[in-house]
Amino acid sequence: MQATLMKDCDEGKDFDIFFLEAIIQNMKKVKAKTLSLPMKAIGNDEMDVEGGLLGKGREKARSTRLVKIHNQALLSGVAYCISSCSMILVNKYVLSSYNFNAGISLMLYQNFVSVVLVSVLSFSRVISTEPLTWKLIKVWFPVNVIFVGMLITSMFSLKYINVAMVTVLKNVTNVITAVGEMYLFNKRHDNRVWAALFLMIISAISGGITDLAFHAVGYTWQLINCFLTASYSLTLRRVMDTAKQVTKSGNLNEFSMVLLNNTLSLPLGLLLIFVFNEVDYLSRTWVPPHS
Repeated sequence: MQATLMKDCDEGKDFDIFFLEAIIQNMKKVKAKTLSLPMKAIGNDEMDVEGGLLGKGREKARSTRLVKIHNQALLSGVAYCISSCSMILVNKYVLSSYNFNAGISLMLYQNFVSVVLVSVLSFSRVISTEPLTWKLIKVWFPVNVIFVGMLITSMFSLKYINVAMVTVLKNVTNVITAVGEMYLFNKRHDNRVWAALFLMIISAISGGITDLAFHAVGYTWQLINCFLTASYSLTLRRVMDTAKQVTKSGNLNEFSMVLLNNTLSLPLGLLLIFVFNEVDYLSRTWVPPHS
């Protein structure tokens, strides 16, 4: 499911973005723990000798711990890849193979399942989440509007474009994000980064030219999705510090962002279902179960 346990979130729900944030935070923890281990070992060398513990034993224990930490980061990355790819393939299968024309309803269902899962885990004390306050909702609402737009346009594009081209075209998001960081946050990138981004643009253009199943509507939705995805990332970066200040703990972890984004998307999704007249489509295509 998009934006399920993992953010703020590529496809699908953004889905990738939430998982990416979790992975990045995990990697930061790995770096912090890695830097702290040698200092602890140095201070305890003499104590190990006096206590009969060999230095090699300490080194072996430290190496085992490092391997375990790196394995956790690798596991997070693999889980993200599997979840993201599975979500894209499932959505493509439902939208195209069954000619399902209610992408917003599909998004709403997936978001609802995400809310239920995170709520159950939080209630069971498996994870911790921040309570949803009006102050936090007001700060987060602009982010959530972009988040919903990102998911909807992704659904619309998947209906018309094959998965391979969706993956290639999503690289445009990286270029837009890099340009946005340069103008909004004065972040400079070296020539190697721009060279890589240039190659991404070339791959997207080449893929579009050679795409035998080219669909103008699908490409339009995907380009809009790229802009919204980049806008989501940039807006999230700008809003995050303010959002943390209005939370009770002064922090906003990835699970809280999943709960916040998906919960706020439910009323907005219901409104869009009526705006795009999906209610009428669902009522006409719904087949009652056989008694």
